[in-house]
Amino acid sequence: MSNTSHIISVIVENKPGVLFRASNMFRRRGFNIESLTVGRIARPGLSKMTIVVNGDERITEQLIKQLAKLLDVIKITELRPNTAVIRELALIRVATPDQKSMADITHFVQAYGARTVDVTKDSTTVEVIGDSDRIDDFVKLVQGYGIKDISRTGLTAIQKGPDEASGKKQHQSSEGKEELE
Repeated sequence: MSNTSHIISVIVENKPGVLFRASNMFRRRGFNIESLTVGRIARPGLSKMTIVVNGDERITEQLIKQLAKLLDVIKITELRPNTAVIRELALIRVATPDQKSMADITHFVQAYGARTVDVTKDSTTVEVIGDSDRIDDFVKLVQGYGIKDISRTGLTAIQKGPDEASGKKQHQSSEGKEELE
C-alpha cells in the first residue's frame, strides 16, 4: 500500500489539554502531523481539529481508532477530497521596492484571485486562499521577487452536502464509543 495524505476531522470538547493529548497520541506512535488546524464550531463547548497525516490506509485506520479512545473526542471523520471542501490560507510578504515589481505582484494577485492586505514602501503582503498546490504555485511565481516572510495555516476542510450521502468513514464516540461505517 502506498502512503498518501489523509484528512481527519475530529470534533472534540473545547477543554484545556485536549490538543496536547491528541497530538501526543500521534507522537507516541511515531507519526508526523503534516498539518493541524483547530477552531470552535457552532455548537458551544466543542471545537474541530483538522489533522493531515501521511500513511497507508491500515495505519490511518489505527490512528482513527486510537483517537476515538480519547475521552474528549466526540466524533471522527476521515474526509475524502472528492466529498469535501479543502482550503488553506497563506499570507506572503513579497519585496516590491519599485513600481515594476509592485505592478507585477498586483497582476499576479488579480490573476490568482488573491488579495493585497498590506502595502509598505518596500513590500506587499498578499493573502492567497486555495488548495496547497495553488498556494505552492503562487509562491513559486513570486519567489524571484524575494519573499520576505510567509505564514501558512495548514489545511482546513468541511464535508460537502449531507453526512449520510458522503460515503466517508466515521467514528462516533459517546458512552459506548460506537463506531459507524
